[in-house]
Amino acid sequence: MAIGQPSACTLITGADSGIGLEFARLAAADGDDLILVASDAGRLAIAAAEAGQLATVHEIPCDLSEPGAAARVFAQVQALGATVDCLINDAGFGDYGGFATADLARQERMIGVNVTAVTSLTRLFLPGMIERAHGQILNLASVTGFLPGPLMSVYFATKHYVLAFSESLAEELRGTGVTVMALCPPPVRTSFAQSARIPPASYLAATKVTAPSVASYGYRMMKRGKPVAVHTIRYRLLTSVLVRVTPRFALRQLLHRMNAQGGQPAPAGALADQTPVPS
Repeated sequence: MAIGQPSACTLITGADSGIGLEFARLAAADGDDLILVASDAGRLAIAAAEAGQLATVHEIPCDLSEPGAAARVFAQVQALGATVDCLINDAGFGDYGGFATADLARQERMIGVNVTAVTSLTRLFLPGMIERAHGQILNLASVTGFLPGPLMSVYFATKHYVLAFSESLAEELRGTGVTVMALCPPPVRTSFAQSARIPPASYLAATKVTAPSVASYGYRMMKRGKPVAVHTIRYRLLTSVLVRVTPRFALRQLLHRMNAQGGQPAPAGALADQTPVPS
């Protein structure tokens, strides 16, 4: 990156694995300069080394669940002299089980990554995009953003927020040259299910949808300026028709039964910035 000459960059959170890593590969193939953010410095370095074969890459190891994390990322980007014209808020994680017995600290960290960091990073980088009349923001939401989520109540609720937040901004920013998109995938085969302690037999863990397919679709839709992108025709039908005509009490009961499949939560694993995908 040339000193004194801001370079347009794509900033991706959760870029060390899953969908975030696939976004990094796509942006690098486009020749974009990259700023990759993730909590696991070791995995982040590996991802940056791979993307660095095609593009200029900067790494920012950061735990986005910590208070003030977004501001620290923003300050480091400013110190680099970089201009972020594409922000991909991918980082997030989930937790499986009844809310009354959930680890409150983990729920608060989830809200910190899935909601607070998305909000703060968007607020910090958006004014510059508006000033330049050019920019793209992709927030990783989920098909769960359209649904109630017994046994994953906080996770589903965070995706409701991301979806509503993104749609609202997309309308606010119409005509400014800046687009905002909520990418809504179904459950995806990544390390998310293990991190969230979802039972291996659950439909959420047994999905065949892959991270490359979701990232490729989302990247294309972002470039087209689409405000909401639901991955696969099946789930577009689900979210546009079935969810709207099914009574809410029936949806709650159906999702409770579906989410209960597979038994008790798996043993607790390491908490990390995983892609938020029982989406």
